[in-house]
Amino acid sequence: MPVAAKISDSVSKSSWIRKMFEEGIRLKAQFGEENVFDFSLGNPDLSPPVEFGDTLKSLIDKNERGAHGYMPNAGFDDVREAVAGRVSKEQGVDLQGKHVVMSCGAAGALNVIFKSILDPGDEVVVPRPYFVEYGTYIDNHRGQIVLADTNPDFSLNIGNIRSALTAKTRAILVNSPNNPTGRVYPEEDIKALGALIKEHMDYTGRIIYLVSDEPYREIVYDGLRVSSILKHCTQAIVVTSYSKTLSVAGERIGYIAVHPGCVEADVLLSGLILSTRILGFVNAPALMQRAVARLTGVSVNVNIYKKRRDLLMEGLKFAGYDFVKPE
Repeated sequence: MPVAAKISDSVSKSSWIRKMFEEGIRLKAQFGEENVFDFSLGNPDLSPPVEFGDTLKSLIDKNERGAHGYMPNAGFDDVREAVAGRVSKEQGVDLQGKHVVMSCGAAGALNVIFKSILDPGDEVVVPRPYFVEYGTYIDNHRGQIVLADTNPDFSLNIGNIRSALTAKTRAILVNSPNNPTGRVYPEEDIKALGALIKEHMDYTGRIIYLVSDEPYREIVYDGLRVSSILKHCTQAIVVTSYSKTLSVAGERIGYIAVHPGCVEADVLLSGLILSTRILGFVNAPALMQRAVARLTGVSVNVNIYKKRRDLLMEGLKFAGYDFVKPE
């Protein structure tokens, strides 16, 4: 066999999301892009904001010495400080640059986190429905995914999450705004998760984390605000990418932010930085780091996505479908 047995098995069960995405490419080539609507991947089709291109041009024109060379594995210090400032305002908790590790997107960040915190057999509790690649990321680092069903409206069922916790639990992984449901978890649920983390740590004497995957944080509608995980849980680790915010999914740039009050936060951060290197990421892309540090607060036009959501909901209602409104 040319590849390891585990990889061979994984290839045979390859992500159905990716299969649909690739089928969408084939169908667009056959029938024309205007005639095929691909809802498989969260792959933004809007162009990045004008500021993104302007910033890249400015950075390239400067042609600073060493701009494209190696840097500390956690990223450029000034970029980490800029991100920490943004997260502090957004989440209501004061972070410094040392609490941020730049990453190769959110997928890279999650692999770095699980590499750092999981021992073989450790469990990660994930509300269901969930982004299917989570299981692979956890399995990559010899962990076990444990699923906790949400309510019929896709809101968190705290009782189900509590029942899923065991002596082997190392983390609860949540994703809000949620992919695939479009649900935004309200503040009372986030508070309940924070209390649950503390309760379970007190009961087991074991360090566990609340990991929040937030690539869609800026893509919300109707005046909703995404609640702060860091504000309500000192054991929180926030993961995000700029894929959706700036419509640059292919550039693979994101970050990890660790609550300063996390138990032995310095040890955790050292582990995250080491894992970034030994997993082969080495560091997040240099040019993209410089760019996002200069684009704080810039995002794609969310109103375009809202119009599309509203149009699709209108069509589904007309066709007689019942559904939960994506938020």
